[in-house]
Amino acid sequence: MSSATLTIDLSAIVANWQALDKLTTCETAATIKADAYGLGVAKVGPALADAGARIFFVALASEGVALRGALGPGPGIYVFSGHMAGDAEMIRSADLTPMINSVDQLLCHVEALPGHPFGLQLDSGMNRLGMEPAEWAALRDIALAQRPKLIMSHLACADEPNHLMNQHQLKTFVEMTQGVDVKRSLAATGGILLGKDYHFDLTRPGVGLYGGLPFIDAVPVVTLDVPVIQIRDVLPGESVGYANSFVAKNPMRVATVAAGYADGLIRAMGAKATFTHEGRKAPVIGRVSMDLITLDVSNLPQEPERMQLLGLHQSVDTVAGFAGTIGYEILTSLGARYDRVYLT
Repeated sequence: MSSATLTIDLSAIVANWQALDKLTTCETAATIKADAYGLGVAKVGPALADAGARIFFVALASEGVALRGALGPGPGIYVFSGHMAGDAEMIRSADLTPMINSVDQLLCHVEALPGHPFGLQLDSGMNRLGMEPAEWAALRDIALAQRPKLIMSHLACADEPNHLMNQHQLKTFVEMTQGVDVKRSLAATGGILLGKDYHFDLTRPGVGLYGGLPFIDAVPVVTLDVPVIQIRDVLPGESVGYANSFVAKNPMRVATVAAGYADGLIRAMGAKATFTHEGRKAPVIGRVSMDLITLDVSNLPQEPERMQLLGLHQSVDTVAGFAGTIGYEILTSLGARYDRVYLT
């Protein structure tokens, strides 16, 4: 097979959700925005629902429609972006719950879909989405009279347990929601790990479900095996790839594998990256190109037919480190050309 194989272990995603759920005494939802972080909401959603997840979060109403198609009626689907212009029919038909972010969104929602469930998102200091304290103070009584299903905020620095921003946002969220008779949510994956003070009534893990940091105990979820197209001998002084960016100093064996930045293996990985074969590392040499990457396989005991980028030997965060980015970007960039295999 000429295309790379992306293996997605649904049982590992379920195990990660269950492990995070056991860290709390409240309800645990699942965040599966961006097509379940690039891994396929049509497969991931039902697997988590079968495991007991009853509430899901997505970024956009259109994502909620796709998820409802995969789940059927029953589970709650919350939309982080709230009620945007043109969303009313999707929200109604797919029974979505928008997380209202502003006075304008609340007015839009109440006028377009009177009586339809909604939640409220508050800005506790991240300055990204949600009502700021002054706006919330002015709107609070009116908004609560409409009986929201959930009030939430989002932590900016939860992946840094000792960051003072965490305590600041916790204090602000508590002050903003003091006395409300509505379910509250503050913690995603990192917030869960900060401890019970951050858990409230509902947590909504995301990246931890898919094997990413800061959940260091996560079970690996994805494996990426890339076929070798050709292996050649390169002599000292010969170059490899575009712009002569790599010049051999010694005789070497170079393998060209069938993946590149069109498949989400971003150019920034450059020569810092490695692939593995049966646990042995093979460094990337030359530039990552659109469809091809070249590797130094001189130290491998045999000529490989496939090389592995993601798996037991290199996590998504390891690969992210090659590119100076985060595991989220690696996961959500994984391309459409892969042959996707799901393990249950």
